[in-house]
Amino acid sequence: MNPLVKLPFLLLLVVPLIAQQHDPQNIAASYGLYGGERSTVQWMRIFSSQKHLRRYHLDKLDKQTLEALRKYLVSHAADSDQPRVPGL
Repeated sequence: MNPLVKLPFLLLLVVPLIAQQHDPQNIAASYGLYGGERSTVQWMRIFSSQKHLRRYHLDKLDKQTLEALRKYLVSHAADSDQPRVPGL
């Protein structure tokens, strides 16, 4: 098969996998974090402290991913309009 014909098929497989890795919901789940387990203030406290980030092993994430994760968890915190907990 011609390599130019293989390329679109490869892209169809790889692009969704890359996008899924950068999805805040998937990142949170991979660290065992769920928005509804804490309030907005608690999430803000966790993301404002290097000590807390190390505790949850989030200090390894780059700033852009960390910010996306913070926004996701705060927007789905227990006291938000859309709390997100496992099983719901």
